[in-house]
Amino acid sequence: MTLPVAVRDAVDAYLLAVDTMDPDLVEGFYVIGSVALGDFRPGVSDVDFVAVTTTAPTDQQVAALSRIHAHLSHRPLLDGVYTTWLDLARDPGRASPGPHAHGRRFHPRCDHQRHPVTWHSLARHGVAIRGPRPVEIDVAANPQDLARWTRGNRDGYWRQWWRHGSRLSTPAGLACLTSREPAWGVLGVSRLHHTLTTGEIVSKAAAGEHARTAFGPGWHRIIDECLRIRRADHRRSLYRNPFTRRAEALTFMDMVINDAPRPTGTG
Repeated sequence: MTLPVAVRDAVDAYLLAVDTMDPDLVEGFYVIGSVALGDFRPGVSDVDFVAVTTTAPTDQQVAALSRIHAHLSHRPLLDGVYTTWLDLARDPGRASPGPHAHGRRFHPRCDHQRHPVTWHSLARHGVAIRGPRPVEIDVAANPQDLARWTRGNRDGYWRQWWRHGSRLSTPAGLACLTSREPAWGVLGVSRLHHTLTTGEIVSKAAAGEHARTAFGPGWHRIIDECLRIRRADHRRSLYRNPFTRRAEALTFMDMVINDAPRPTGTG
């Protein structure tokens, strides 16, 4: 896969900094997320990654990694986890806490992103920048675990997101009057629906196309509007009134959250 130039530059700058600090630390580096799924949007998308080491980084190495992420000047920003080969072979719920980078913020010990979506994304779609190809390594990618985690994400994060966004007088409710938040919500829950329907992980844009097929024509305007926003299509909005767009986005989300199926055999 040919990486976008901006992604290649950001990854090269990171690996140069890491190797200067300790050339033996990062043995595997894999790009996942929007880059691997062909939906990278310059100026919007981060570079999601999994960095693999033989053993957990020492306190000194963690401190050095924190400095590296804080001073990376290239955009897009890097967002990902550090893990070991051994932890990749385990159920991610049993993986040891470890470093997590989110942009220039760095968390030395964190469970965030150590979940089935990350492990499945690596196993099925990961792009090897360094190290063996994903098909050549042992990654615990259990479909039942993915389905359970996805349902939990739907019932936890997304139901809460919808409740907060539904209160217009709150910061979250007002944010839904912008273009970014409706697109985030509509395409986000559509990704869950796709995963629970097919067992596969797709990009936000592909999730929108899935939603157009899965749901009736009455929902197409809000789906198409969110796809327009995601694709940075500068043609006129399909909505004259942001309040109407907000209301239809929240109604769509409520419908999808409650419609998301439970495939046979997922436990």
